[in-house]
Amino acid sequence: AESGEEEEEGEAPPELTPEEMAARCKVFIDSISNTVWDYIRRGLFVRHKQTVSVMIALKIATNDGWLTNEQVDFLVAGKVSNDPGNMGPLGSWLPEVIWPKVKALEGRAEFKGIGDTMQSDTDDWKEWFSLPNPEVAKMPSDYDKSLDQFYKLVLIRAMRPDRVSVALNGWLKNNLGNNFVEQPPFDMAATFKETTNQTPVFFVLFPGVDPTGWVETLGKELGFTEENGNFKNISMGQGQEKPAESIVQRYAKDGGWIMLQNCHLMESWVPSLERLLEVVQENAHKAFRCYISAEAPSMDWMKNMPESLLQSCVKVSNEAPADVKSNLMRAWSEFSQERIDANTKPKEFKGILFCLCYFHAVVCGRRGFGPQGWLRMANGQTYSYNTGDLTVCADVLFNYLDTNPTVPWQDLRYIFGEIMYGGHITDPFDRRTCMTYLSVYIIPAMFESLQLAPGVKCPNFDELDFAGVYDYINTTTPSESPVLYGLHPNAEIGFLVRGAETLFVTILQLSGGGGEGGGGGSSIVRTVMNDLTERLPPDFIMLLLMETATPKLEEAHAPFVVCSLQECTRMNNLLREMRRTLVDLDKGLKGQLNMTQPMEDMITAFTINEWPGRNPFSKCTWEKNAWPSMKNLGPQFNDLLRRCEQLTTWTADAISPMSTWISGLFNPMAFLTAVKQVMARSTKQALDNTTNETHMTTFLDPSQVTGDYPLDGMYIHGLFMEGARWTTPEEGAEEVYTEGHTPCRGFLMDSILKELLPPLPVMYVKAVVVQPHWIADGVGFLRQDPSIFECPVYINQKRGGTYVFLGGCVRAFVCARSAVCFASLPA
Repeated sequence: AESGEEEEEGEAPPELTPEEMAARCKVFIDSISNTVWDYIRRGLFVRHKQTVSVMIALKIATNDGWLTNEQVDFLVAGKVSNDPGNMGPLGSWLPEVIWPKVKALEGRAEFKGIGDTMQSDTDDWKEWFSLPNPEVAKMPSDYDKSLDQFYKLVLIRAMRPDRVSVALNGWLKNNLGNNFVEQPPFDMAATFKETTNQTPVFFVLFPGVDPTGWVETLGKELGFTEENGNFKNISMGQGQEKPAESIVQRYAKDGGWIMLQNCHLMESWVPSLERLLEVVQENAHKAFRCYISAEAPSMDWMKNMPESLLQSCVKVSNEAPADVKSNLMRAWSEFSQERIDANTKPKEFKGILFCLCYFHAVVCGRRGFGPQGWLRMANGQTYSYNTGDLTVCADVLFNYLDTNPTVPWQDLRYIFGEIMYGGHITDPFDRRTCMTYLSVYIIPAMFESLQLAPGVKCPNFDELDFAGVYDYINTTTPSESPVLYGLHPNAEIGFLVRGAETLFVTILQLSGGGGEGGGGGSSIVRTVMNDLTERLPPDFIMLLLMETATPKLEEAHAPFVVCSLQECTRMNNLLREMRRTLVDLDKGLKGQLNMTQPMEDMITAFTINEWPGRNPFSKCTWEKNAWPSMKNLGPQFNDLLRRCEQLTTWTADAISPMSTWISGLFNPMAFLTAVKQVMARSTKQALDNTTNETHMTTFLDPSQVTGDYPLDGMYIHGLFMEGARWTTPEEGAEEVYTEGHTPCRGFLMDSILKELLPPLPVMYVKAVVVQPHWIADGVGFLRQDPSIFECPVYINQKRGGTYVFLGGCVRAFVCARSAVCFASLPA
């Protein structure tokens, strides 16, 4: 009977050989991997796609055995040597921050002796390091042969972090295929095939992206339109809850499509929608579909949609291109030839409208550079510029040109920059940037082929109509680069470096820092805990410090003594909290105390080399008691030791150092206020009538500062500049001048390529009396002097809320690009 059944069913397929079975399994695995990735990436933001693809690739690599967990940890952790030693001849060209990373590579056999090799072959390494694309170039010293692509990626991460993104893409292509790097355009029809009557579609809204057209176009092809009575588009807002619920219930019963837009405006109602969908989907008509759209929250850690709703939906995150060309073409497309012809001054309207569109493209594109683009981009904040701002400005332009005999240039710049676009801006320096753009773009020279940026000129508005200008934009706009935004090429390097660091930090945080089984993670935590405990400095004995300081409080420099005591108090708060939590963690690991959430958070931070409490959801309080920093655990702890050394020297005899490391203070503003207090008391001035003035000295190192204290001020050091640089002694030799008895020199210049954060000389901070013509602003007193660049000083590269004071670079030639100073830097 069985043989008869086999005959009826036909011959059984031939048995596969082990090789054929392995090849077949590989095809299945590759197909499943690509299918899963296609589903995941459709709902990812652009900035997250590479992070997720790398995480998938590393997990596949470890599961398949072509990478070990130790190799993955070595790449992701990006170790730094605590004692790198002397750089030797490399010091003439290799950035100092790179050398500890290079020496840390020697922890792997593949890089044994690489530091000595680089010092002996310094010319070859310098040439390779200076290449625009070192990831594809031949490596010096036979490393091109001895290192595979993975270890070349490790070396790129240590020496050229700005090329990590490109190198990762090459590694992904070679190992997982091109699909993990380059994705096809969004296909609404293909997405619809994955939906059912029980699977809603969730669209993430972005500026310049409207999913309504995609849904309506597909609906027309499939017969779902408002004319047919089976499609309804509702823009959610107050009073729309009941109509939306009614239509969901009707279409779930009879069949139809409903699109609920802008659901982020109805956060309190969305849970009710989620429950309604759960109820109606049980017996929903097979033609029922629900489409939902909402904007992402302004901060990465915020939630405005229920997580369970997002998990039940097919998610679509299709961001519009954010480069200058795409933004400019999209902005220009908002208008028409009829709109231009309707104005009484069509040429002027067309010209100013073009420059206004370019301005819109630039201010939107700057968001891609993070805090270097807009200062308020820290912590996920952003300025929500949109096409509504552009169209309203165009309406204002239209009316002003119609009602004025001549073009009111100044009025237009003020309305565009201070009211329309300026209405979004909350930072004074961002407002200055906005107005600077308009002062360059919205001027009469636009009708004489004004150059808006390198390679971008205004077209001939007499010859080109609306369509001609659109073609001009499409054919002549150069490829994306920082110079189109008025930024130095270093801005892109800094952006890429921060992006690479964010990618690996995210992987570390999501993976828990590695450490596979066998107590490996516990061993790391114990090692870090014991090291920190042994090196943690003792508390400052405040009673003894007060005894030493009391006589000094009667002297002229008493405000600096008070400042040092305040710093010691804050340092004691941090040291005590660190010591207490380290002791508790030790007891917890030994089983003497129950493990608490703060202990668990500290273990997680130690595992991923993060300063405890840096995560906003962490219960550990180190970050709360520390100073603002972007450094990892090791470098920030070393900073703590240096700060304690400065305070120990400062408080030993209660005499201020000749030059204060201002980056080593919890509250640098208090020190600057002390400078003003000393001057105000000596001259009988009101403190509110004084401010700080800065001069760059000829001292390149604080050890060169000798003699007496400067007049009405103090020397400070530890500052760095981004976006520009200060001249070297050779470049500024002829600009030496004396302020009081302090020799000063130099001026601002454009940055050197790849020198992202050049250090500044010792700075002379002087207290001066406020002059009547100075303008009081929220950030300080603005001098209105073209020879002074009013430079904001921040604690770190997050900028924004870490503002310290307004440093005026006196006798400075203002460079073409904005610059800021930092009091401390990330490792």
